[in-house]
Amino acid sequence: MLELFTYDFMQRSLLAAAIVGALCSLIGVFVVLRGLAFVGAGTSHAAFAGVTLGYLVGWPPLPLAIAFGVATVWITGWLEEQGRMKLDVSIGILYTATMALAIMFIGFMRTYNPEVYGYLFGSVLSVTGEELFLIGGLAVLELSLLALFWKELLFIAFDQEMAEASGIPARSIFFLLLTLIALTVVVALKTVGAILVFAMVLIPASTAYQLTHSLTTLTLYSVLIGTATAVTGVIVSTVWDIPSGPSIVLLAIAVFFFSLLISPKRMKHPLGSSRP
Repeated sequence: MLELFTYDFMQRSLLAAAIVGALCSLIGVFVVLRGLAFVGAGTSHAAFAGVTLGYLVGWPPLPLAIAFGVATVWITGWLEEQGRMKLDVSIGILYTATMALAIMFIGFMRTYNPEVYGYLFGSVLSVTGEELFLIGGLAVLELSLLALFWKELLFIAFDQEMAEASGIPARSIFFLLLTLIALTVVVALKTVGAILVFAMVLIPASTAYQLTHSLTTLTLYSVLIGTATAVTGVIVSTVWDIPSGPSIVLLAIAVFFFSLLISPKRMKHPLGSSRP
């Protein structure tokens, strides 16, 4: 088994999983606090539509995935801001629209392309050096933005109206948060797939929420849980020869249910009814 870690593909896979696990769980803290879980689900399918269009026309898939993902979250954010449609309604409509586009683009392809389905279901073992470099670059960009606007992001996560009244450009910060969610989804596409990527954003932070009342500890636990489950899931998927995406997510879900059993909160305050 130890020989697996000497192969280049395995080293790339573990590094990609660690980056994705840490990044998803970090942005997941804001998703859980702000109640944006459905945005992650809708954005993943929008990004997948960009991937399929890229393979259809022969363009790099990830830049198009970023374009589709960011455009989707901006449109939903704008619709909510204008009072024309609630966020969950608009993302639900765009979710189905972009998934329909993805299916249509796949139908236009003349031959079967396994790489497309790798983005749908997750294929971390096939991550190339170039893809790992891009994943790392996007992760550095996101971490830099999070470090610069950490306090502002937390403020709007708790109370956007109060943040606006306090002089914080809440509208711009909210759209920054939506953009970071979209970028995180794109970063994680190859690892866990479009169907399951939002689970890696939601589950580690939700698990950490059950274990602490401290925001700092919540963030730390979320990152540790996300990284550990992602790396362990890759190892399990390789040893047992099972898909990496489901392996990572099912492991994260198992940890979540275990956290419910040992939670000091004893589920007195269900997720979303109070703040840590």
